[in-house]
Amino acid sequence: MDLRDFIGLCESKGDLKRVTAEVDWDLEMSHIAKLVEERDGPSMLFENVKGCIGSVMFGAYSNTKRLAMCLGKPADMTMTEISYEWMKLSIGEIIPKKQVETGPIFENVIEEQDIDIYKLPAPKFYEKDGGRYIGTACFMVVKDPETGEINLGTYRSQVLDAKTVGAQILKGKRGDRILQKYRKKGEKMPICLVVGCDPLLMLAGSAMVENADEYDVVGTLRGEPVEVVTAPLTGLPIPATAEFVLEGYIDGDNLRSEGPFGEYTGYYTEEIYKQVDKPAIEVKRIYHRNDPILLAASVGRPVNDNHMMLAFVRNATLWTELTRMGIKGIQSVYMPPEACGRFWAIVSLKQMYPGHSNQVAAAVIASNTCTYGLKGLIIVDDDIAADDLPRVWWALATRYDPERSTQIINRGRSTPLDPALHDKENKFITSRIIMDATIPFEWEDKPVKVEMSQEVLENIKSRWEELGLD
Repeated sequence: MDLRDFIGLCESKGDLKRVTAEVDWDLEMSHIAKLVEERDGPSMLFENVKGCIGSVMFGAYSNTKRLAMCLGKPADMTMTEISYEWMKLSIGEIIPKKQVETGPIFENVIEEQDIDIYKLPAPKFYEKDGGRYIGTACFMVVKDPETGEINLGTYRSQVLDAKTVGAQILKGKRGDRILQKYRKKGEKMPICLVVGCDPLLMLAGSAMVENADEYDVVGTLRGEPVEVVTAPLTGLPIPATAEFVLEGYIDGDNLRSEGPFGEYTGYYTEEIYKQVDKPAIEVKRIYHRNDPILLAASVGRPVNDNHMMLAFVRNATLWTELTRMGIKGIQSVYMPPEACGRFWAIVSLKQMYPGHSNQVAAAVIASNTCTYGLKGLIIVDDDIAADDLPRVWWALATRYDPERSTQIINRGRSTPLDPALHDKENKFITSRIIMDATIPFEWEDKPVKVEMSQEVLENIKSRWEELGLD
């Protein structure tokens, strides 16, 4: 699947709106997309962006129907169901990427002297943003100079000038660790920014995957290899059917002012409303398909594209990690998009022995998925699905005892984008709470639930039409 296949799939389901009237990249396009998204409307394809080449797609990830279609699954699946499918597929046999000679991405080549990034349909999202952002649903391809491993990382990317775009590579992320290796070698880091591709590649790029090639992750999920071509200047592998690719280099010692940006938290959080010096990509060449399509994701207060994407990917990777750890009894996992898809997790557990819920809590906190940014974990019994929020509240009300069931972890890794962390010196450290809303396994006398008679229920169901209730 490439982005055009996905657009065709959305359109066949009546889940895409083409906008042929001219729209302005300056606030208008993003605001239209946001209004449609808040009404749970279709994905949007803006085909006539003022003064720019190409189209822009918004809303690829903004509901569970489209997330399921990204994975090639039925559109009526729930978030936890498609997360489970990701988990099942991802622990299968690895299907490595496939190198091909050429692809549609090379249909158009813009050399350095002719590059003008302002002609690309990058939106400006909000009034207080520092500029236009070409990368909100993008990924950056880099190569570890020591191990040779390829990393796809999702970092926002602002248009800084006609030949330079920013790279929000936060301290400690895998992309930053790779960049520091190039700095120590006294070299610039080769990089390719991919904007528009198989939407599952973008999801894999946003997953916290260590020691794995995200191209291979997607190939494993798809059941067929991702086809890649070699970027001529950097030698990096890029998707053969990508829409836009910006190829260039990052000088780790030459930082540029970037931001501010209306974050997925719903706030401007870095040096409130001020610009901050960050890495920047010196763009040396641009490749794009004929009639290219830029993929964008809405940002700001939950729930939007970003939150659905983050929630889905983290649900799936957390479930996968717990499975690979050999943790028994996991029924479902949910990281609510309303909590920005990152800061809270809920796990449904079938308890098998005393202390089982504590083991699960320790595993979640230690997981690669939740070690970054998590503030709270709620564990519920297996009679409650992790995404059944009304029943989760019921468990907190009737099974959770604050004194017995609470653990506070004082220091954990966090993100400087968290507006609740005000101290500039500790923006990378947060505390965490574990709320065990399970009935203790070792209790001999457990609370007795109020339940309907299964025999009577079956009888009523058989008479539903007769009772005039069909």
